Order: sequence, then C-alpha cells, then structure tokens
Amino acid sequence: DLVGSAFVFPQESQTAHVQVTAELKQPLNNFSVCLRSFTDLTRPYSLFSYATKKQSNEILLFKPKPGQYELILGNKPLFFTVPVSLGQSEHVCVTWESSTGIVGFWFNGEPWPRKGLQKGYTVGVPASILLGQDQDSFGGGFDAQQSFMGEISSVYMWDRGISKSEVNWAMYDQTDQTPIFGWRNFPYEIVGEVYLKP
Repeated sequence: DLVGSAFVFPQESQTAHVQVTAELKQPLNNFSVCLRSFTDLTRPYSLFSYATKKQSNEILLFKPKPGQYELILGNKPLFFTVPVSLGQSEHVCVTWESSTGIVGFWFNGEPWPRKGLQKGYTVGVPASILLGQDQDSFGGGFDAQQSFMGEISSVYMWDRGISKSEVNWAMYDQTDQTPIFGWRNFPYEIVGEVYLKP
C-alpha cells in the first residue's frame, strides 16, 4: 500500500523510471488512468507510457508544456488546455471508450469538455507500462529530454470508464474498487535513480 508515498525522480535521466509489473490479459476497449504529479519542469515530459510490441505510443500521457496535457492513443494525439499552476501538484484523470471514441479529462477533480479520439480502436496487450519516461520501443528507447523530474503518486488504471465521484476517490486515494492497478495495490519495479518516499 503506497498511500502517503510518492515516487521521486530527482534528476533528468535517460534510464530512470518505474516499471508497472501488472500483467494485462485482455485488450482494452475502455480504460481510465489517474495520477498526481508535482514538478517545476517547463520542457516536455512523459508521465504515463503504455507500449505494445506493435505500437510504442499505445497510451501516452504527456505534458508538452505548462498549461497543456496530451493524450496519445494508438499514436494519435489529443490536447487539453489547463491552467498553469506553479508550486502545486496536479491531479489528472483521463477516460476513453472505444464504442464512441469519447475521451473524458479531469484536472484537479474538475471535468473538462469531452473530446473524441480513435473510435473503434482496441488497445493491445501484452503491454509495457511505465512512469517517468516515454517509450519509443517496447520497454525502452528513452530520451532524457522527455524524462520526468519531480514526484508522481496516486497512480490508478481501470479497464472501464469512471465517474466524477470515482475521480474524487482516486484524488484522495479512497478508491474502493480495485482497478487493474492502484496506489493501494501497486505492482512496481524501480529502474535507475527513483526513490519511493513518504
């Protein structure tokens, strides 16, 4: 149970990341991902990267610049504009359903206007899922200039959409239903210089 802790990425790196060791058996026609990050980086960086052998950008949650989040799904991008917050952690959740392609996005618990991406798509397995680097190949191909520096915590992934109340539960680590993985049942392996700290 990692509640009350955070992964600290102390410096720019071409290697340091957290590998999520959950094994997904079934392709995804729906998913939700939530996480909290705390950084003062202004250059682009990767938060959450889900790669398959066929597609390195199967799911990528990326921050190209302050005030903007990018969701890449099956190598197609979608952008959300958010307030620029300095010295504050940011909590985001993103949901996607294949049947409509509708993407939901929440920033610090508030819903943003829904958008559409990759209707009819299926997210493949097996997956390499990691935090803090952008995979350009399955489990590797990192670029230090896109590496994360700072803190990441409260990481959750579901194989379905989530509601506004579930977004708020995830924000405060009170989610009761066990997702694919979550901060209370987080299977991970640290690679390189990353520290789990209270």
